[in-house]
Order: sequence, then structure tokens, then C-alpha cells
Amino acid sequence: MKLNTLKPADGARRERTRVGRGIGSGLGKTCGRGHKGSYARAGKGKIKPGFEGGQMPMQRRLPKVGFRSLKAKDTVEVLLYKLDTLPAGEVTFAALREAGLVPSTAKRAKVVAKGNVTKAFVLKGIAATAGAKAAIEAAGGSLAE
Repeated sequence: MKLNTLKPADGARRERTRVGRGIGSGLGKTCGRGHKGSYARAGKGKIKPGFEGGQMPMQRRLPKVGFRSLKAKDTVEVLLYKLDTLPAGEVTFAALREAGLVPSTAKRAKVVAKGNVTKAFVLKGIAATAGAKAAIEAAGGSLAE
């Protein structure tokens, strides 16, 4: 094999279509673009997302719905059965972060009742749902603000 003899395999590269070269080529005059319309114009082929031909688009016809709290992004849920993997005693936000139950981007934590807890925990500075609070108190723990 020599560098001057290298060439792509047969059929690997297709010759480009030459348009606008007469009626006999099959792609003369309009060059395969049809007559008039946005696709026939140069640089006008792309239509923006959501455009419906001038009719009022769906995203403008429908009402704006809902609200997303910015606080919700900062709060992370800690499941009850995952909390049970920590040693019994006082649990703070820093302790949850060290244990890997809370990501570094979170600012608050809330314990959610999923699974059960067997150790007595005292939660400091951590919120809990009503079900989680009942489960923690049933195991001998408490919530301290």
C-alpha cells in the first residue's frame, strides 16, 4: 500500500448533485425546489419551532399554568429508611451531607416517610413530613428546631 494509491472504497463517496443545468438533467429550472413558497427561497427553508403557518401557535393559544417554587430546588428529600443507616443520636444537615444523603448543591433537607426507622434520632434543623415525624417519635426520637 502506498499513500499515492489510497482512495475511498467504491460507493463510499457520492458525487454531488449539480442542479440548474438544463431540462435534460431532471433538476433544471427550479432545481428540485418546486414553485414558490418558503422552501423555494434561498436561506428561508427553516421554519422556527412551533410555527403553524401563521395560525396562532399552540404555545400561545393555551393558558400559562402552574408555578415552580425556587425553594423546592434547594430542598432535598431524605427517605426514612436511608436515615436509618446513620448512627443513632443527633442528626444535623452537615451530618446528612457527610453521609452522602444530601448533595452539595442542596440548602435544606426534609425527611419523608418511606420505609421505617429503628433507631432514636434527634433531628436538628431538618424538616420532616407528618408521617416521618410520627415514625421518628414512635422509635423514641424527636424533632428539635
